[in-house]
Amino acid sequence: MSPARIVASGRSTWVLALLVCALIFSGCGEPGEHLVLWHSYRGDEEASLNELARRYEREHRGVTVELLAIPFDAYGAKLSAAIPHAHGPDLFIEAHERLGSYLKEKLVAPVGDAFPEEDVAKFDVISVAAVTVAGARYAVPLANKCLALYVNEKLVPGTPATLEEIISLRQALPPDVFPLAYDTTSAFFHAPFLHAFGGEMIDGSDGFAFTGERAAASVDFVHDLVAAHVVPEEPNDALVASLFKSGHAAAVINGPWFQADLKGSISYRIIPLPRLAATGEKMRPYMTVEGVFVTPTGATHPSARAFARWLGGDDAAIVRATVGQQVVARLDAWKDPAVASNERLRAFHDAAREAVPMPTSTAMRATWVPANQAIMKVLRGDATSRAALDEARARFIDVMRPPPPPPSPKPALLFAGLVLLIGAALMVRRAFNPAFRREVRASLPAYRYVAHAALAVVALVIFPLAAGALTSFFAGTRDAPRYVGLANYVSILTARGGDLLAHGSFYLTLLVTVVWTILNVTMHVAIGLALGIALSRPLLKLRAVYRVLLILPWAVPSYVTALAWKGMFHRQFGAVNAILVALGAEPVSWFSHFSTAFAANLATNVWLGFPFMMVVTLGALTSIPRDVLEAAEVDGATRWQRFHLVTLPLLKPALLPAVVLGAVWTFNMFNVVYLVSGGEPDGTTDVMVSEAYRWAFTRDAQYGYAAAYAVLIFLLLAGVTRGLARMRSAEEIT
Repeated sequence: MSPARIVASGRSTWVLALLVCALIFSGCGEPGEHLVLWHSYRGDEEASLNELARRYEREHRGVTVELLAIPFDAYGAKLSAAIPHAHGPDLFIEAHERLGSYLKEKLVAPVGDAFPEEDVAKFDVISVAAVTVAGARYAVPLANKCLALYVNEKLVPGTPATLEEIISLRQALPPDVFPLAYDTTSAFFHAPFLHAFGGEMIDGSDGFAFTGERAAASVDFVHDLVAAHVVPEEPNDALVASLFKSGHAAAVINGPWFQADLKGSISYRIIPLPRLAATGEKMRPYMTVEGVFVTPTGATHPSARAFARWLGGDDAAIVRATVGQQVVARLDAWKDPAVASNERLRAFHDAAREAVPMPTSTAMRATWVPANQAIMKVLRGDATSRAALDEARARFIDVMRPPPPPPSPKPALLFAGLVLLIGAALMVRRAFNPAFRREVRASLPAYRYVAHAALAVVALVIFPLAAGALTSFFAGTRDAPRYVGLANYVSILTARGGDLLAHGSFYLTLLVTVVWTILNVTMHVAIGLALGIALSRPLLKLRAVYRVLLILPWAVPSYVTALAWKGMFHRQFGAVNAILVALGAEPVSWFSHFSTAFAANLATNVWLGFPFMMVVTLGALTSIPRDVLEAAEVDGATRWQRFHLVTLPLLKPALLPAVVLGAVWTFNMFNVVYLVSGGEPDGTTDVMVSEAYRWAFTRDAQYGYAAAYAVLIFLLLAGVTRGLARMRSAEEIT
């Protein structure tokens, strides 16, 4: 090698060594701050938050901000699961209405210097009050959200001063255009009408206040609107958006989130909710204040509190308003020309000034379900407003009643000790048995092969079952559990002190679940068997095409199919009623009665379930020898005799396990019941698993009660499957 190349090679080596040293020593400095923030934003709001996080990182070297978007429906559950174990975020953005629950579960801490006293005057008074409990501020207010009126500029001339002016458009609008559209079955959307009549949802002592003359008058007012076809029947978010975008609704009551569905689709303006001429009062909606909360872990880091304060500052508020289209709570941000000139934001800002802050009490969250059910009962004509609201109050009281006094744990401990003692005695007795010791030694190689599988089963099956069983003996919150012994089971099995077949009782729900399971499995097997036999015929043309088409219902995710079928059963716009009307029949309100709602659930689940039985049948038919069928045919057996006496008995060993598996799946079929009928009418179509879900997540988070439900479901299924297995063994022996 030439001297020049040696020198060049040496220089390259030194340069490489210097780069390696630089990389090594660059990681030896002070570690930077890493902040984690959870949110449920989408669209423009998420874009503005991402922009602010990157800007903060540029302005504060050494600080990184990790944003994690969580689906809205799972947001609260994930916070409750992660934060107590220090696996959650340092900060999270949430509406103030859940503050009572989060304080109860110790998921938040006072923000301290993130919202100091000198910053209080920079925010509107309502926002500050919403995030303050017992003199401590638990969030930095970011944005206010409440309902307002979206008006189609082509259909509504001018600005209506009263709701009755919009109702009067009924005569001038085409027959297929509604003057007003909103979710009439939601208590949240009903709140502006309730407040205009002088009512309220809960009183100052956290009692159920959605009763009495004023509340009944507000519900009757909405009932008359539906009866006069001023608003559509059985509405939902997708239907309201579709009607407004297509010009079939002149006005819509909705929140700022509704704008994301309307981009470029229609010319509209937004105004605060008008006055109600019937009472002379303003329609005042509930308002939620979105703020950045600090977790107990994040509260110990000054950088987390500093970032929370910065997010609520003037510059960040302007970005959230202009990019994220948020109705910001920071007052100075509204002086910015870009924010002040946005008429739609200004409309929501004006609406928020007259809105009612959502109570943060845990009782408020327990109000929604009975209130929704009462409103739906009245709108369907199943009950008078007074009777429905009184029943809702009784259900609220039943849900909110305190847990029973804790019994003495001594009997339970004595029983557990006795069981363990008996188990230990039996193990010792077997250990001294020479034959047992020989069997254990002979089985040691087999145990080594299955040890990993046994550990996986213990970790993934046994431990969760044991944790659920233990939870069923407690009531209260996760941080302050209260031992109640068998009180949850006693309450369930005694129908909470009411009639055994009363509304929502364990036995009525069990009866519905059993009927649901039997009908579904019977139809799954019948249809699957018929189609499987038909597709196995060699003379059938295009068999492969038919098989693919018939398996599609099984291949599509069940929640997609359930939502599609729910839309088809809609009273006004569903395909099923359209076919009935075309045939000269009257449209059916499918979810107004138990029989029709149950039939809708049944049709959906049969559509989802028959392909499984068809595939099992096709597979089993391939194992049947052709010579057996040919021999039966030669002996003069008819087609029915060949099927009944030859094919069906040979299919039985393959079908029985499939039937057991299908029965377990159907017994626990949550998606269809929850998404299609939602338990309507009045929870009568709920099955046991959906009833357990409601106790856990919609009825003041009674996890112990829901766990007891789950244990009973497990025991029922274990007993039934064990019984079926014994019956099958007895048949094989005979």
